[in-house]
Amino acid sequence: MSAYHCRPVGRPLDAVVTPPGSKSMTNRALIAAALADGHSLLTGVLIADDTRLMFDALRALGIPITVDETGCVAEVTGCRGRLPVDEADLFCGNAGTVMRFCTALTATAQGRFRIDGIERMRQRPIGGLVTALRALGTGIEYLETDGYPPIVVHAEGLRGGRLTLASPESSQMISALLLAAPLANGDVMIEVTGDVPSVPYLKLTTAVMDQFGVTVVEQYDASGAKFIIEAPQRYRAQTLAIEPDASSATYFLAAPAIAGGRVTVEGLGTQSLQGDVGFVDVLEQMGCRIERCPQRLTVIGPQPGQRLHGVNVDLSAMPDTVPTLAVVALFADSPTVIRNVANLRVKECDRLAALRCELSKLGAVVEELPDGLRIVPPSQPCAAQIDTYNDHRLAMSFALAGLRCESLVIHDPQCCEKTFPDFFQRFEAMSAL
Repeated sequence: MSAYHCRPVGRPLDAVVTPPGSKSMTNRALIAAALADGHSLLTGVLIADDTRLMFDALRALGIPITVDETGCVAEVTGCRGRLPVDEADLFCGNAGTVMRFCTALTATAQGRFRIDGIERMRQRPIGGLVTALRALGTGIEYLETDGYPPIVVHAEGLRGGRLTLASPESSQMISALLLAAPLANGDVMIEVTGDVPSVPYLKLTTAVMDQFGVTVVEQYDASGAKFIIEAPQRYRAQTLAIEPDASSATYFLAAPAIAGGRVTVEGLGTQSLQGDVGFVDVLEQMGCRIERCPQRLTVIGPQPGQRLHGVNVDLSAMPDTVPTLAVVALFADSPTVIRNVANLRVKECDRLAALRCELSKLGAVVEELPDGLRIVPPSQPCAAQIDTYNDHRLAMSFALAGLRCESLVIHDPQCCEKTFPDFFQRFEAMSAL
């Protein structure tokens, strides 16, 4: 399918949705299970391009993994903290978690490992992680451009030590170090100064590590964050249920804000480990009503005749929700400002530039800020042909505009294979189209 033709809904929504498994939680659990001391069973895993790349990378590193794609179950036989191979060539596509996590993972081993991805991945930074791993005794070679893949890891294991990361460009770099640190020969202390990106994702990392029996002492304050990992520690095999993906849930939770009615997402609620469940707080500020339960969230849209309100928000804690909010902002009665998300420039595409361009096609006046966007909504979004830049989050977000816009066409919808292969089918089912 080269293009998806949206169809507006003619009545308020009334739906219950369960999104697929969390990509972030799946890939973190896979690393922990791969390093564990036995047989782990992961249920509810995401089956999509990004997790298949992780399956393949771990298999290339000698980790036995059996996946039931229909049942969304992965069985992993851990290597007891010692990778079975001393050489591998890993392809990470455009999956940042796979690239960064596997770079740190291979550094714990003994051997030579080449790690690469598609052309866009070669434009996404990895220098901060490489510098940190070098400080822990790993030799890493850039094959083309310093600071970017492809790389070769010349691994001799990790020694302990103290690391300082100044305003790292991605929380994935910190998470990669956290996941690998328990295998070091001595304790590891990681100090992050300046801006700490996506703190909820760091807390998700340490929560998954805790579930696999590894303890991290963590502290967050206005000056940054500190992590202490006693080493060596051993991951213990687990049976773990993966939560539905909170980032993917935002497209459904935002739908009644635009189309009216109510949508409930099952499996995510006040007990979720994922920070993106906080997106409902932003929808509440805009005028929606929220019902919160431990394992369920419901968004009720504005009543007929009422409009959403623009907001001014710092989304540094949940940057993956920026495209969702940017599209919702088209239907507000005043401008929306999104701040502190400069790291979106090094995602699957430069999301700030892409959103400015595509929102403008719908009639919005968009100012691209150094760290965000200012969106002045149109009186009524107009028909448009939306380009998606091979970015799954753009494709899924602009489907929301199609709930109210006539003749909206989304190009390259298959880019959703990255994290949500059947997104458009599920979105149609929610909309009863």
